[in-house]
Amino acid sequence: MDVIAGVRESTGRAVSARRVTVSVAAAGICAFSLLYAPQPLLPQLAAEFGLDPGAASLAVSAGTGGLAAAVLPIAVLSEIVGKRPVIVASVLASAVLGLLLPFAPSYEVLLVLRVFQGIAIAGLPGVAAAYLTELLGSAGVAGAVGAMIAGNTVGGMLGRLAAGGATEWLGWHGALAVVGGLALLCAVLAVATLPGIARPPRERAEPIGARLRTVLGGFAQGLRRPVLWAQYGVALLAMGSFVALYNAAGFRLTGEPLGLSPAIASLVFLCYAMGSVSSATAGKFVARFGRMRCLLGGLASTAAGAGLTVADSLAVVIVGFVVFTGGFFAAHAVANAWAAAEAPGQARASASGLYTLSYYVGSSVGGTVGAVVFGRFGWSWLVATVAVWLACAAVGVLVLARSRTA
Repeated sequence: MDVIAGVRESTGRAVSARRVTVSVAAAGICAFSLLYAPQPLLPQLAAEFGLDPGAASLAVSAGTGGLAAAVLPIAVLSEIVGKRPVIVASVLASAVLGLLLPFAPSYEVLLVLRVFQGIAIAGLPGVAAAYLTELLGSAGVAGAVGAMIAGNTVGGMLGRLAAGGATEWLGWHGALAVVGGLALLCAVLAVATLPGIARPPRERAEPIGARLRTVLGGFAQGLRRPVLWAQYGVALLAMGSFVALYNAAGFRLTGEPLGLSPAIASLVFLCYAMGSVSSATAGKFVARFGRMRCLLGGLASTAAGAGLTVADSLAVVIVGFVVFTGGFFAAHAVANAWAAAEAPGQARASASGLYTLSYYVGSSVGGTVGAVVFGRFGWSWLVATVAVWLACAAVGVLVLARSRTA
């Protein structure tokens, strides 16, 4: 068996690289299949509860908003109680809440459950990278983080496709139940295979107050550099643009003039495969052309793809979503890596947490604002709004990322 030398569980047994890969991938699939499962169901929720697109989009924004609010406090909590217990609680609680969603007696109760589910899910993106670094060290962490990101991407796509495909036959209740069942299986697999970490004696002896001061000091450093603010701006505005367009995609594709069925319309989420390709290859382009050009190119591609979706031709709209998705994931990959590279050593985890916070605030706020714009003014105005947000992100990069000093 492939074993990583020198890495051991709290029980003293060596940790298998395959086991770590399986556990973090399963956790990612569980969390992100649940987080965005309501997105393809928004037209059905709007019809059943008498909602406009903006109000229906709260089914997505409530989850991402709960995640955004909880990600930093949970990251701090993990420094006190340990990272594995936080991840275990995260995947189990989010899966159980996923199984409760279909039984929500009203839309208001559904939104409350989604907020709690977002809070539960926050334990994975807020803690997983630091957990893997502690477990595997800098030499072995790259492959495991890659597996986690792949699990996140597959989970996001699988949850949307499963929900969108099932709703035509099972309704939105059954569709959420299907995703909840799949997530529970992944959660059980993740918990069964997730290794524990034995804390060094020095860390066990360190007072909680000292640990908290170290963590909070890292957050302060993560807020002092303009170049990091540029990346937080990209996370906020680009993710807001991305979720805004996909929140309204179901209404756009099932409405006139395209008129697709909900199951067929949900296939638009296969465009996420392009996102996996573009994010994986972004590093090669950065090495050749530099971060600035690649990030601005990614943002420009995102805006161009959004522009193509204004056409009344289904083929052009699909090409637009492919370009839009690929551009967004490329920009996200470059900005995320740039933030990690520019943060001081002590502030790297904190900068990552602040980037994640910005990312999900953008998802929550931008997704709902975009749906409101679409509901009142139509698709063309939504695309114009997205283009303005992306232009603001690009200006922020040009202005702030040139500075390397606080």
